[in-house]
Amino acid sequence: MAKSTLLLLLHLHFLLLFISSSSAAASRPAFACAPESPAVSLPFCGTSLPIRARVRDLVGRLTREEKIQMLVNKAAGVPRLGIAGYEWWSEALHGVSNVGPAVRFGGAFPSATSFPQVISSAASFNASLWEIIGIAVSDEARAMYNGGQAGLTMWSPNVNVFRDPRWGRGQETPGEDPTVSGRYAAEYVRGLQQPYGHNRLKLAACCKHYTAYDLDNWKGVDRFHFNAVVSKQDLEETFNVPFKACVVEGKSASIMCSYNQVNGIPSCADPNHLRNTIRGQWGLNGYIVSDCDSVDVLYNNQHYTSNPEDAAADTLKAGLDLDCGSFLAQHTGSAVQKGKVSDGDIDAAVTHTVAVQMRLGMYDGEPSEQHFGDLGPNDVCSSAHQELAAEAARQGIVLLKNNKRGALPLSTANLHTVAVIGPNSDATVTMIGNYAGVPCGYTSPLQGIGRYAKTIHQMGCTNVACTGDDQPIDAAVDAARQADATIMVVGLDQSIEAEGRDRESLLLPGRQQELVLKVAAASQGPTVLVLMCGGPVDVSFAENNRMILWVGYPGQAGGAAIADVIFGAYNPGGKLPVTWYPEEYVEKVPMTTMAMRADPSKNYPGRSYRFYTGPVVYPFGHGLSYTTFSHSLARRVPAEFAIPISNSLRANYVNLIELNRTVPVIHAQCDGLHILVHVDVKNLGRRDGTHTVLVYSSPPVGHSAPTKQLVAFKKVYVVAGRQIRVIIKIDVCKDLSFASVDGIRRIPIGDHNLQIGELTHSISVKVDGLRI
Repeated sequence: MAKSTLLLLLHLHFLLLFISSSSAAASRPAFACAPESPAVSLPFCGTSLPIRARVRDLVGRLTREEKIQMLVNKAAGVPRLGIAGYEWWSEALHGVSNVGPAVRFGGAFPSATSFPQVISSAASFNASLWEIIGIAVSDEARAMYNGGQAGLTMWSPNVNVFRDPRWGRGQETPGEDPTVSGRYAAEYVRGLQQPYGHNRLKLAACCKHYTAYDLDNWKGVDRFHFNAVVSKQDLEETFNVPFKACVVEGKSASIMCSYNQVNGIPSCADPNHLRNTIRGQWGLNGYIVSDCDSVDVLYNNQHYTSNPEDAAADTLKAGLDLDCGSFLAQHTGSAVQKGKVSDGDIDAAVTHTVAVQMRLGMYDGEPSEQHFGDLGPNDVCSSAHQELAAEAARQGIVLLKNNKRGALPLSTANLHTVAVIGPNSDATVTMIGNYAGVPCGYTSPLQGIGRYAKTIHQMGCTNVACTGDDQPIDAAVDAARQADATIMVVGLDQSIEAEGRDRESLLLPGRQQELVLKVAAASQGPTVLVLMCGGPVDVSFAENNRMILWVGYPGQAGGAAIADVIFGAYNPGGKLPVTWYPEEYVEKVPMTTMAMRADPSKNYPGRSYRFYTGPVVYPFGHGLSYTTFSHSLARRVPAEFAIPISNSLRANYVNLIELNRTVPVIHAQCDGLHILVHVDVKNLGRRDGTHTVLVYSSPPVGHSAPTKQLVAFKKVYVVAGRQIRVIIKIDVCKDLSFASVDGIRRIPIGDHNLQIGELTHSISVKVDGLRI
């Protein structure tokens, strides 16, 4: 049985980093610069030269047509220079996936480890875990590349903010909070890319879908036609935050632009977003790729341009480097001939993509002789990776409700039989969510529970939709009457929430609610409700006298993890990464309204815990444990804090600061400007457990800042009866600022309240040398 401690993760981390593989990687031919290549002596094959010089040499040797054929995901080779074709599209959202055409399962690589869906891993609030998963996935992807069955450019992760609970792809994201999403982006990208040497990469990650993309198909509005009307304030403070973290902190090698328009301009044709923000302000060292067929969509669906040449020109000049599709290969040549785009624009795009390929070692000759060249079949679905998948599933489970007597965990000493009921009770494929591959194997909930007790199994619904008069609910009720305890596993699957499929309701589908109520009424013992879904569901009806778990889509080992939590082998410590709204929320809030802030004049309640003003089923950050924890400040936190600004600015801005009672972040001297908070976390119960320290900040009144904002979080393991000290570093300019209506980040002057569990502490923020 796995030890449920963070030490396990550290051991796994070292295993993943240092264990040597005994497997012989299948030989794949060199992409370029093989010993027999006609170009092996040319400068672009010279590994001792700087990558910039090698790229410049290669691009200078290519014809215009050769470069144009490199502008698409199925990039053509250049035989005369010994360069093979390359398929750029691979996916690794939560394990190597065969959604992209570059990945093929079979032969020496029949499967890959399927980790929990991202929304589940996010619920762990364990940043170290996110990076470790990325490392494991990168091992498997690189091994499959060595065997000729995957690419090296992974179009993952999805870091869009989960703005609306109906979004079918919210399951792919780290949730609704931009701080959490940004941290996830940076950690997972670091794990995938594993940079080494001088600017070299193990894999190339890609954060998607930039920007304000969070609607697929809702009531006739689809992503191919949707124009997201977004304020500068919300772009700066919410939608762009994860992407900035991805580039600036994670050093991602790529960003993907989205299908939708933002304020009337297609994302993939907006130079302000691509060239000025991503590459200019954030300093992307890599390439920008379109979502698949986005360039075609902006011409043929959105009719943004009057001819295909303008579409090709607009995207290339905006800063797009690679088209997932064939549009640029078909129309860039005629765009050049008509003077709409220049050879320099094409050269810039090819320079960015080739540079990433060179950083990956693709122009260094024989793959088996390079870094990671020894990775092979034994490094995929290894026992270490499969145990990591199980541990990640356990860490992502959220205990939403336990009855007053603490009926969970269940004791096997008092149970002869357990009724296992529900449309997801024997789920396998459902557990891995979307953008998954072929898993190493499955442990369904029924199988996991069967390891602890004798089971009586009835589905209760023939499928998740659970419609029609012929649903076997009565058989499920009979099973509950015969058992000592009942575990119901209900929820959603990809037929209800998925890419291209948004929900219109937050209720359980079809007759699932009826199933839950009837089975619970008939149950002869404890009744546990397990919710398997990506997006939130309104289960207000099930609040009375029931124990409730949310397990997300927990990956290949999900059933084992669920059983470990229910029967007490693991103490749950997950927290909700999204707000769970009541059904009435979607009845009054159109999915197409992008505004984050509440507007009482329009009866608009706002979005996410940072702005929402209405009732909730469960709040963001909610999650119980089989033990209890307390917090106390271990050291004095300052009651006042002065923001330094330069003397030249002080004279010019004193009146403006007094008027707005804010300091623009660009005018503050931010280097080293932070507050340390020392918190002692004590485990007051009899069970060891993990706990997430969530640190929120509430701003002074009178500003349009979020009501509260998560500024830091830290996962810790605390032995029963012991305490551990956590040091939280609060970056004043980043964490205590907000975006004003003009999109400029400002630090409010006045009292900021820090909230850590039951603790609150007020800090009066002032301007150094000014008495305001």
